[in-house]
Amino acid sequence: MSGWIGVDLDGTLARHGGGAAGAIGEPIPAMMARVDGWLQEGREVRIVTARVASCNASDLVEEARQAIDAWCLTHLCRTLPVTSEKDYGMVALYDDRAIQVETNTGRLIG
Repeated sequence: MSGWIGVDLDGTLARHGGGAAGAIGEPIPAMMARVDGWLQEGREVRIVTARVASCNASDLVEEARQAIDAWCLTHLCRTLPVTSEKDYGMVALYDDRAIQVETNTGRLIG
């Protein structure tokens, strides 16, 4: 399978604690294990987070990017690409707020 896998940061990959742009919670073990497995398979994984959305002040976005990179280095021993956008290359999105809808039907799955 080609394409990239998107993983939400707060509440999915890391515990959501609220607070400043630079504050990131502790890793969530089950999701960290999934991400590690995908990376070992050679899959591309990106962090998808509103922390870096273009509607945020640029200094907050930069602070968030630096904090996410540091968090990734500490917990994954590498940085991951960070985005606030999805594109047609994304094959899956793991997010604590998402609700899956069946393609072209509007029917909820799950």
